[in-house]
Amino acid sequence: MRFKIWEDFLALVFPNTCSICKRSLYRFEDQICRFCEIQLPVADYHLMPYENDLKQKITGLAEVGRVLAFLRYAKRGRSQKLLHQLKYKNKPNLGVMLGNRYGRLLLENGFAGTWDYIIPVPLHPQKLRRRGYNQSQCFAQGLGEVLEVEISLGISRSKYTATQTKKTRLERWENVESVFEISNEELFIGKRILLVDDVLTTGATLASCANCLQMVSPQSIDLAVIAAGN
Repeated sequence: MRFKIWEDFLALVFPNTCSICKRSLYRFEDQICRFCEIQLPVADYHLMPYENDLKQKITGLAEVGRVLAFLRYAKRGRSQKLLHQLKYKNKPNLGVMLGNRYGRLLLENGFAGTWDYIIPVPLHPQKLRRRGYNQSQCFAQGLGEVLEVEISLGISRSKYTATQTKKTRLERWENVESVFEISNEELFIGKRILLVDDVLTTGATLASCANCLQMVSPQSIDLAVIAAGN
């Protein structure tokens, strides 16, 4: 009883707020309020995973199967606000929650038992130390919990690269070409892999990572991100 009173006091002084609208959250809400949750721009790529505009972006850069995204990305939209909170406001649990939500959506649409490993696109150790966590790994963790798929950190980023934000499509590709390494090549031979990242814009980073994985002959490589768009 005493602990609950203290918890209620802390919630009053330091309220948990929605990552999108900043309203105080109720106890039954996690990271975002119910109003913002129902307004999320959920995409339908899981209904056409082999033929969509995201797959077209990757075609010619890497050989992959399904290409999926939980949300549609829009500047100054809800998805951008979520990604900003996840990457820059020390909210790793937000990534886990989004992974849980997307995992449940995938289960509802027949994706159970689809993958052997989920691999998050790695950060360079320097960026990881600065941020304190890998936002893509948080998303992967949430997916893995729901889909019951093992998370593998068997791929690393060997070179520090500058931010991709203001680069052209060609510059993005040159920036991330040959920057990934696999620590245990035998682990992924003949396996079905889901490679995940936070956002897909030109697809350069995911394609470079997928090409690295293709060198060890997995059965398949699919891609999934939190948000994607033009």
